[in-house]
Amino acid sequence: MNTTAHIDDVFRVINAEHYDPFSVLGMHKVSKNNKSYFAVRAYLPNAKEINVIDCAGGSKYAMTKLHDAGFFEAIIEDKDDFFTYKLEATDYIGNTFSFYDPYCFLPMISDFDLHLFNQGNHHHIYEKLGSHVRTINGIKGTMFAVWAPSAKRVSVVGSFNQWDGRRHQMRQLGFSGVWEIFIPELSQGELYKFEIRTQSSEIYIKSDPYAFYSELRPATASVIYDVDTYKWNDDEWIKNRDTSHLFDKPVSIYEVHLGSWATIPEEDNRFLTYRELADRLVNYVKEMGYTHIELMPIAEHPFDGSWGYQITGYYAVTSRYGTPEDFMYFVDKCHQNDIGVIMDWVPAHFPKDAHGLARFDGSALYEHHDQKQGEHPDWGTHIFNFGRHEVKNFLISNAVFWFEKYHIDGLRVDAVASMLYLDYGKKDGEWIPNKWGGKENADAIDFMRQLNSTVYNYFPGAMMVAEESTSWALVTKPPHVGGLGFAFKWNMGWMNDFLRYVSLDPIYRKYHQNNLTFSMVYAFSENFTLVLSHDEVVHGKCSMINKMPGDYWQKFAGLRASYGYMYGHPGKKLLFMGGEFGQFVEWDYKRSLDWHLLDYDMHQKLQRYVKDLNNLYKNEKSLYEVDSHYEGFEWIDCHDTDHSIVSFVRKAKDWRDSLIFVCNFTPSVHEDYRIGVPFDAFYEEVLNSDSEIYGGSNVGNSGGVQAENYCFHSKQHSIRLRIPPLAVVVLRPIFGKESND
Repeated sequence: MNTTAHIDDVFRVINAEHYDPFSVLGMHKVSKNNKSYFAVRAYLPNAKEINVIDCAGGSKYAMTKLHDAGFFEAIIEDKDDFFTYKLEATDYIGNTFSFYDPYCFLPMISDFDLHLFNQGNHHHIYEKLGSHVRTINGIKGTMFAVWAPSAKRVSVVGSFNQWDGRRHQMRQLGFSGVWEIFIPELSQGELYKFEIRTQSSEIYIKSDPYAFYSELRPATASVIYDVDTYKWNDDEWIKNRDTSHLFDKPVSIYEVHLGSWATIPEEDNRFLTYRELADRLVNYVKEMGYTHIELMPIAEHPFDGSWGYQITGYYAVTSRYGTPEDFMYFVDKCHQNDIGVIMDWVPAHFPKDAHGLARFDGSALYEHHDQKQGEHPDWGTHIFNFGRHEVKNFLISNAVFWFEKYHIDGLRVDAVASMLYLDYGKKDGEWIPNKWGGKENADAIDFMRQLNSTVYNYFPGAMMVAEESTSWALVTKPPHVGGLGFAFKWNMGWMNDFLRYVSLDPIYRKYHQNNLTFSMVYAFSENFTLVLSHDEVVHGKCSMINKMPGDYWQKFAGLRASYGYMYGHPGKKLLFMGGEFGQFVEWDYKRSLDWHLLDYDMHQKLQRYVKDLNNLYKNEKSLYEVDSHYEGFEWIDCHDTDHSIVSFVRKAKDWRDSLIFVCNFTPSVHEDYRIGVPFDAFYEEVLNSDSEIYGGSNVGNSGGVQAENYCFHSKQHSIRLRIPPLAVVVLRPIFGKESND
């Protein structure tokens, strides 16, 4: 073969195993016999002949086919400098097509970018890796880059090159492990993947870890998509969010699985799109009085049955419900209606699907090599290697990405406990202790601290929430005092104790009142969110309404009492969809909520009750202003186990903005029930879950009661109440008003 290139390099290109095909292909200045000229080389396996076309002057130079595999070269002696050119190729059936040569473009990722990435500190690496529509030297196309340090060769494949990995072989940028190529004239909407040849010469076809969009499952190709074209209309919301914090604000969250919130029965029960949800769901959430929507994972995932918790496309909003721009419209509509958006985020583990992150370049790249460190036996997934800088960078920049590009307001970080403990879900001998011999995952702890510090540096009003089910200390304390740096933590202890209590037959509750009250021992150790989430209404745990014992009426009364106690208890609130109107069946991701139940009186009245609870919560400062400190709560009586009644005071910064909660967890009515109160005032009954408008028996206190100068419960004043069955009564002190009685 008579070529100006080194013959070994040529054959590495032909065999598709060259780490830098740019050193062979494209235009090169060469010298021979003290004379300089240009050589243009191309490798097109299906080309019969190729010409080089000078884009400026129109000159045409025929290329010589040097190898039957499709390696061509043209020697150009009449040019003094590099010039812009196209290749004009003719295939064996006579089709002719022309294109800019991708091998004539310089790298677009700087050494500094690569340094920061390898160091784990490139917080916007998604602007460099993945696919990006760019215009270079006046030529529009798409830049591709991927991290695959152990690969022998990486190519971009897609419908534009007949998925042929020989066509667009990428170059490795130094020792960074990053491969890159710019393909001219590729635009938004094109499908692509990366073809990776491993060191053992296996061929993997992988989706882009940094892709912004993907095909609808079961297809798995990545899609070129520009996420910077949407025109946002939420500047005021973002400004207000980032100049305030939520610790002393009401936060009432509606947790939603988008695919099963509602479907279109007339169209074979298809999903609602993001834009349809922007109208129906946002209007519903606003009408119900919630402050936030929490979305179960909407990053791309292959299996509906994972509920989104096994992600293959961390930077791609799922195509099940529309495009990235459609989702931006949804978030924008939420903000325009004063509703925050929290997204479930899963940095703990990822699935083993062949097109995903698992063994990405033939090595354990994103996961640990040792199964004792890199496998979740309970979930059948891989654990991220949090000690690897580039993996940590992948996840932290992903968190920044959702805030930056989609304007989300918070991340609920899933399965934090599984990250904190090396032995999580494992038996003895199935895990490797840390360097001190303990079970704490030091790399994951450092990752979470860096994650939260980074997010709050860029987005000071963000809401970072940990789903952490153990007694790990300082989850919501800042890293500089040894904390993990989250803003809030799901109160899983309260949830377990509370649901155990309210599921009991009322006759036995007096023996278990500690389950109801124990949470106050630790209620102010963290910034808690009280949760009745999707996990509590699946897998035989029963729906919320069916957790309640008793007959039909008692179930609804018990649920109203349960929600009333939850809203009175310190902590932010979260309720899973369907719980607000008493869906009887467990949640099923394959079907819509049973909205037809709202045709029935009791379900409709329960929905109204939850709406009124949300509005009470938002309008009463005592329910949120001092939420994470003991000064905002005081027991009146938590010892009346015989009657299963508890009473307490919620306090605001201004002592006059207080509320009293009296909660009865038996179906008995109590006349003339006395409790101590903090003020000599008229106590207005502002909410009674036994009201007829909520489906109750209408036992109440005729609008309120006047305090008496009678000491009780260590208070100088007290009131006598009619306590309704299975109900919560909420009272507000009104000063200067006397009872009419």
